[in-house]
Amino acid sequence: MRDRRSGFTLIEIMAVVLIIGLLSTIVGTVVFSQVDKGRVTTAKAQIKSIESGLEFYRMDNGRYPTTEQGLQALVEMPSLEPIPKSWRPEGYLQGGRVPDDPWSNPYYYLSPGQNNPYSFDLWSLGSDGNPGGEGIDADIGNWHDETL
Repeated sequence: MRDRRSGFTLIEIMAVVLIIGLLSTIVGTVVFSQVDKGRVTTAKAQIKSIESGLEFYRMDNGRYPTTEQGLQALVEMPSLEPIPKSWRPEGYLQGGRVPDDPWSNPYYYLSPGQNNPYSFDLWSLGSDGNPGGEGIDADIGNWHDETL
């Protein structure tokens, strides 16, 4: 009789590696889709926070910052006209800075807005950084009722 050594054959090892690869691909896809959804949710929350800062600015100064003054007017006293009369020394955003969107791009601001002509438009270009798009690449703006 032959002496059989215990161990795995090359075929068995390759089968296990293949199964592990397939499982990691499935799990990775699910995890990364959740990360993308989390970034979209974060962008929506940041837009709401910035909107609150803009509303406080308007309550103190009777108007929103101009497009030229931009969102920086929420953390630094604007030097461009119209100069606010009742600007808060601590600013209007926590942390003393305007956050970037979750994809490390700036938020865009237009006052008066094209979508909100009596107030302002505030938006992120989504994960692709380009206007338009679908899914996680879609723009996230304060005029999209279904996204905010």
